Amino acid sequence: MQLRCAVLDDFQGVATTLADWSPLEGRVEVVSFREHFADEDGLAAAVADFDIIVTLRERVPFPASLLRRLPRLRLLVASGMRNSVIDHAAAAEQGVTVCGTGSLSTPPVELTWALVLGLARGLVEESTALRQGGPWQSTVGADLHGRRLGLLGLGKIGSRVAQVGLAFGMDVVAWSRNLTKERADEVGVSLVPSKEDLLASSDVVSIHLALGDRTRGLLGAPELALMKPTALLVNTSRAAVVDQDALLAALHGGRIAGAGIDVFDIEPLPADHPMRTAPRLLATPHLGYVSRANYETYYRHAVEDIEAYLAGEPVRLLG
Repeated sequence: MQLRCAVLDDFQGVATTLADWSPLEGRVEVVSFREHFADEDGLAAAVADFDIIVTLRERVPFPASLLRRLPRLRLLVASGMRNSVIDHAAAAEQGVTVCGTGSLSTPPVELTWALVLGLARGLVEESTALRQGGPWQSTVGADLHGRRLGLLGLGKIGSRVAQVGLAFGMDVVAWSRNLTKERADEVGVSLVPSKEDLLASSDVVSIHLALGDRTRGLLGAPELALMKPTALLVNTSRAAVVDQDALLAALHGGRIAGAGIDVFDIEPLPADHPMRTAPRLLATPHLGYVSRANYETYYRHAVEDIEAYLAGEPVRLLG
């Protein structure tokens, strides 16, 4: 009997065109869903008769309660090689194999700098005014050269963001709980003693931390209050690293000059979510990993994962 594969959150409708799915022809029927299922009931009903599910990043949780409602599910493919919203123990108990894919670190680096530059030079305001017949020049851009870039996290993505900052002539500093001077020296940046020192001294703060118990809520109202009123905050990592209510209060109160945000507590954002109308905010709909080359990698590897599973030799196992 032909198996069925559901591809979730294919917002752009490109999942079946950015990779060659023909090796699965005749064995697997592939169905992509462009709409997002916001609740477990809706998702369970939509994919109850699928044997394979391909999910993007950590957008859709797969807790034990959901997995128990998917009796046909045998293979779950998640983009990337780490996924904290899948209950791996429950998957194993249900006999579900979980596999990952490769991913590129350059797209989120590039988007980080798009947000920094867009904020610093008022690109949205100036472009909108120009197109709508508004005033000719209404903002005065912030300089990056000679200013301090503070990185919370200096891993694969953070270190590449640092390299661009250095190319702009910025003074780049970094902090995380496990960051060593040796690692900072290797990247060519300075290690600061605390997050408080980084926040108080930086002109641009960019977050590049994995979400966990120690990073959830890392920046709340007291931390945001340490930032300069002229400083910019950029988060392309995980929304929960920053207290969302505290960030909204800082933006509305003008306590920071602006924020560039690509990740949110609820995704997709509801139409009435306060982030949609917050001042001093340049927001994008979680585009960090959305690039042609990255999607080609995701879906090519998804096909390979399915082929390997059907051959009885699964690859890129997660758990």
